[in-house]
Order: sequence, then structure tokens, then C-alpha cells
Amino acid sequence: MFESLSDRFDGIFGRLKGKGRLSEGDVEDAMREIRLALLEADVNFTVVRDFVERVKNRCLGADIAQSLTPGQQVIKVVNEELKAILGGETLKITFAASPPTVVLMAGLQGSGKTTSSVKLARWFKSQGRNPLLVGADLQRPAAVEQLRTLSDRIDVPVYSDSTGPVAVVQRGLEEAKSLGRDVLIVDTAGRLAVDTELMDEIASISDAIEPDYTFLVIDAMTGQDAVNTAEIFHATLELDGIILTKLDGDARGGAALSVKEVVGRPIAFASTGENLEDFDQFHPERMAERILGMGDILTLIEKAEEVFEKEEAEVAAQRLLDGTFTLDDFVDQLRQVRKMGNLSGLMAMMPGIPKEVKNAEIDERDINRVEAIVLAMTPSERVEPALIDSSRRARIAKGSGTSTAQVSNLLNQFKEMRKMMKGMAGFGTKKATKNRKDKKSKKGKKGPGGGRVQAKRAVAAPKFDIEKLDLTLPGLNKNS
Repeated sequence: MFESLSDRFDGIFGRLKGKGRLSEGDVEDAMREIRLALLEADVNFTVVRDFVERVKNRCLGADIAQSLTPGQQVIKVVNEELKAILGGETLKITFAASPPTVVLMAGLQGSGKTTSSVKLARWFKSQGRNPLLVGADLQRPAAVEQLRTLSDRIDVPVYSDSTGPVAVVQRGLEEAKSLGRDVLIVDTAGRLAVDTELMDEIASISDAIEPDYTFLVIDAMTGQDAVNTAEIFHATLELDGIILTKLDGDARGGAALSVKEVVGRPIAFASTGENLEDFDQFHPERMAERILGMGDILTLIEKAEEVFEKEEAEVAAQRLLDGTFTLDDFVDQLRQVRKMGNLSGLMAMMPGIPKEVKNAEIDERDINRVEAIVLAMTPSERVEPALIDSSRRARIAKGSGTSTAQVSNLLNQFKEMRKMMKGMAGFGTKKATKNRKDKKSKKGKKGPGGGRVQAKRAVAAPKFDIEKLDLTLPGLNKNS
């Protein structure tokens, strides 16, 4: 999602680089291209018109900071305005003084409402809460069974019966209170289209339980229709926020960029994959930066913190710098990275990554291949890869179902990585800084023979050129 829009913005801003100042004509040309880019992304016409007008006025009316180029100034303005139309600030969830906090989930059939209910329950559980799910979708066959199956994976109970939607949610609320559950998530029925029966039913459920939060689940792939649906639901339910699903798909981004401006309610959560872990709060400022190609390092750090044990990560980092990092450590780190989610999505969050690398199709089987190669080695070979000669290389290739060239590629990369990281050891630390100062103080002092003592030069860290490195890792080696 947003790849096409990001590419268009990149081209627009690239043409502004190198200009000494912005003329009104430059701004007009840039605004025309931004308008077309947003309309092609299926953003609501009114939203596009207002957005472009605000950006234009700011670019023409503001004094360009001396430290910024005109291109950077436009990016700054566009970034701030994108953040505004995406919602401004992250929605902060507050909990009811008298538990449980009731969350009502609404949406059309096929939008991912049931799965999102379970994902939301998992998110609340990760916040230290004890949620209970209520299956009030009694219209769709096997809807409750789907809810139970998914909830079993996160160990969250489900309450449901066949008496009727309103009775079910009322009893579910009583069940939550009796069990001491502090969050109640109600999964309701949807339809293939908005109709009177659906709206009457969801309104009755809302009146019966008086939810603290009402979230509308919207499929990001539906574009402008999603915004129209949100308007209708909001007129009936007074929505508190939107949950966008399928942000990892081929949607152009129109729904995400339109819903806040049109409906007046922010995007609260976003689903970025099929796994239950691929779900989190929506951060407008981070999404704006990703659209403009700045990456999303904060989300990447948060994902890493979820799967990496701090002490283990510090030990691995120290061993990497010491040059004692083994292939076993390498595979362990790959497994941890894989737990963070879709690798293509993680690559897109990294700032400064070349577009060719960021857009590369990353196949999970490539990591499996790397893991198979390492596991085909003996324990001593994993600790000291230098032991691996041609005969051992052939044995490893046969045992892992790969070629000797792929084994050699992995070994060469691992060798280069250890060499590079060992060369970087100490740089930026207090000890290294002290050593550099000591060497500098010795410079110019006379030695025993009357000559001047020359300070030793610090060894520079090896340069890492991703373009020249023949990577076997996911999606980057066309020959593997």
C-alpha cells in the first residue's frame, strides 16, 4: 500500500532539488502533480482539494529556513499536512473506571471484522488486560466457530449463545463482570451492503451495552466505498475510530487518507497482515513518514522489542563486535527477525534503504535455505567456518539441498560481516574516545632520540557496500 503514491512524491520532490528558491510557478507545478498523485490514489476529491490548498498557501507564505533546501521545505510541509489528514495524533485508549471497558466492532461482511476482533483482543492482552470476546454474529454460518478457533490461539475466552444478538451481548457483559474481565469486545454481524436491518440491529446492540468505544472495521481495498460506508455507520452509531484491514495489500491508500477528513473520526488500529500479530495502533506521523519514503524506525524498534530479549540481544551484539559471533548465533538472530513479521514490510520501515532493495520480493524460503545450510554443518564448523574445505562444502550442500555455490556465498558473507563488525568494535565508545585523545596528545612530543613521535593511525572500519556484496539473504540474490 502507498508504494505508487510514494514513488510519485519521490519524483515530485526530486525535481525541486537544487533550486535556490521556490518561485510561485515551481509551487504551482508541484501542487498540480501532488493533486494528480492523490486522485490516482483514490483519495476523496474534497480532501485532495483542501490538502493541496493548505500546502500551497504554506509553501508560498512561509519563509524558507536557511538550513533547508526548497525541496526539503516542501517535504516538511507535505509531511505535516499528511499527518493531519491521517488523524493528527495517535488515538489514546482510556479504560472505564468501572470494568469492563466495552468495545463494539461493526462493519460489513468480508471486511475482516471477526479476525480484527481477535487481533484487538490480543493487543489488549499485550497491554496487560484480560479481554473477553462475545460472538454476536448469529447471521453468518460458522462465524462464532471462527471466533472461537482464532481466540484459542491467544488464550482468550469467547461467550456466545443462540438466543439473539441483543440478549447475547447483555449476557456477555454479565459474564465479563462475573469473571473479572476488564475488556469486553463484541463481534457483531455484517452484511454484503449497508441496509436497514443491519443498522437497526447494530443500533439495538449499542443501546443495550452502551460501549465505551465503537470501532468500524473497513477493508482498505474498497477505496472510496469504505469512506461512504463509514459515513453511514457514523450517522447511526457515533463511531470512535476506524480499524483499517489489509494495509499490506495492493490498495492505493484512498480510504486511509480520506476517512478522517470526511467522517471526522481517526484511524485507531491497522491490520498489516494475516497473522494475529500483524496488528497495532495507527500512528499518523509514522504513516506520513513512510509515504514520503522516510521509513518507520519507531515501529521497527517496537517490533524488535517484542521478540528480542534485551540481555540476549546485548550478548549477541557484544559477540558480534568481539568477532566471536558464530553461525548458530546468526541463525538465532534470523529466527528472531522472522518473528517480527513480514520481511518486506520490515524492509519498508528502514530509512535509507534503496528503492530497488525495498521493493524486492522477499521469499521466506530464502531464510529457510540459510537455516538449512547452517544446520547441515557440524557444531565445530558453525563455531569456526574456516574449517570448511571443498569436501565439507559439498557435504553441507548435499545435506541442506542447496548448491556448493550457495554454501560458499553464505560463508563469504558471514566472514565479511564478522570482519566488518570486529573492525567497528570500540568506535563511539568512551574507551575509544579516550584512546583517540591519548594518541592525539602524544602527537608532536619528542621521543628518546630527539625525533618526534608519530601517533598511530586508527584503523578505519571496513566499508560495507550492499551493491557489491553478493547476498544470499532474502530476495537480494538473483542467482540463489
